[in-house]
Amino acid sequence: MPRLEKPRRTNATLCRRGLLAAGGATLLAACGSGEPLTASVTPRLRMDRLNEEMAELARRARPGALGVGLMNLESGEAFTLAGDRRFPMQSVFKMLLGAAVLSEADAGRLPLDERHSLTEEQLSPPYSPIAEAWPARRDYTARELLTAAVSVSDNTAADVLMKRIGGPGAVDAWLQARRIEEIRVDRYERQLQTEAHGLPSFRPSWRTEAAFSTALAARPQTARMSAMRAYLADPRDTATPRGMLEFLSRLNANELLSPMSTLLLLQLMTDTPTGARRLKAGLPDGAILAHKTGTARTDLGLNVAINDVGIFTLPDKRSYALAVFLAGSTLDRAAREAIFADAARIAVRGVG
Repeated sequence: MPRLEKPRRTNATLCRRGLLAAGGATLLAACGSGEPLTASVTPRLRMDRLNEEMAELARRARPGALGVGLMNLESGEAFTLAGDRRFPMQSVFKMLLGAAVLSEADAGRLPLDERHSLTEEQLSPPYSPIAEAWPARRDYTARELLTAAVSVSDNTAADVLMKRIGGPGAVDAWLQARRIEEIRVDRYERQLQTEAHGLPSFRPSWRTEAAFSTALAARPQTARMSAMRAYLADPRDTATPRGMLEFLSRLNANELLSPMSTLLLLQLMTDTPTGARRLKAGLPDGAILAHKTGTARTDLGLNVAINDVGIFTLPDKRSYALAVFLAGSTLDRAAREAIFADAARIAVRGVG
């Protein structure tokens, strides 16, 4: 994978706090009279085109809510649609967890060859090939769990690693310590996935897709719909598009992890098989995408959250952060994923 290069700060000095202070469809320009701003070597974003085409895409997504963030990683120039709105992350949080885990590895507190022998009590709800395979396979290294969580989106792997580094609060504290705002990590997957659908506390017997679906179907429809509506209004485990741009730009700039750990995380995000019909489907041939998807199950015709965020590098080596969130959608799966592919196409047209 070609290296995703650090933004050339000698060509542009931009204030990230300016991004976090802006809302709506946003052009990140000067941050104040005391800070220099020189021309980028890459084209400026085509803001009028982005505003028009993303707004039309948002209309197509209704009654779901669409949020988009796009940033030129060389200059820091950024566009957002609903940039300050909080969206449920679902498995996108596993990218943040992966960064927090690798930060612990960088500090020497979590060797990636550390072995974990999983018990039944450590299993989590679908999606989790690790839970499905238990007890035939129990033993994993931390590196294997990291790969399963980030690349495969395995819920058991994510929960085991999160507990190992101190729980959701530790991940959230890691973000806050690095001043990555407007992103929250609050719950384990075993908590979030049951609460979001009106189920009682998770039990290991629900670890397979068939068993979890059976348990869900046994709940009253009114309880399930009420739980999904509450989840959509809950600020926990959410991110804004502009907050996600902040994380992606800082990751790309080697400001969060050691260079080796940064490359490892980006490689895991590039190798993921998930989301082939989302952002990846809208990028031109030869583009590279390092990304993390998030997908809620659809129940009673409602999909509470589907997401795709990452860094794409065009064949000419220009790199951009792109975050797309869709919450509360009633579209079918193909139509939902087409929203993401079209968002990527609009982004590519908008970067010149």
